[in-house]
Amino acid sequence: MKTSIGVLLVSALVLTSCGTVRDSRLNPFNWFGGATSRPVTVEAGSEVNPLLPRRSSGVSIFRRERSEDQVYAGTPIAVIDELLVERRPGGAIIRATGIADRAGPFDIRLIPDETAGGGALVYTFNALQRPGPRDTGPDARKATAAVWLTDNELAGISRIEVRGRQNILTSRR
Repeated sequence: MKTSIGVLLVSALVLTSCGTVRDSRLNPFNWFGGATSRPVTVEAGSEVNPLLPRRSSGVSIFRRERSEDQVYAGTPIAVIDELLVERRPGGAIIRATGIADRAGPFDIRLIPDETAGGGALVYTFNALQRPGPRDTGPDARKATAAVWLTDNELAGISRIEVRGRQNILTSRR
């Protein structure tokens, strides 16, 4: 009876101390903190007007020549809502959720910014959008994109940033 009470007390103490490990840096799920938001600074004259069509260099006005190396024409999502860095064996999944201007965004991509350096990974959250209603609920305009990174790619990274048109979410290690 005395040994079972002793074992019960020791196991209760061990289980109650698990709460401190959950919030510590020893837990790999805490290696990247929560995302923080900050506004984007817009340079004067750098915005592209989506209402003006781009000129095509096709031969005919009725038919465009399609090349295999077409440039992705996505525009940044309006607001980045959520940024999660989910640790997995062998790497991490960077998942971003944003809200577009119009309903039904498609061909959603996280495009890496090649100019970023100094231990930072910077992505721009882009999507293609058709003209449509703007007054729909946020669920119809919500979009999610993810990127898989290996442990080797994350080796020198201390900050992950995802940029939208109106804000930037940052997750730090």
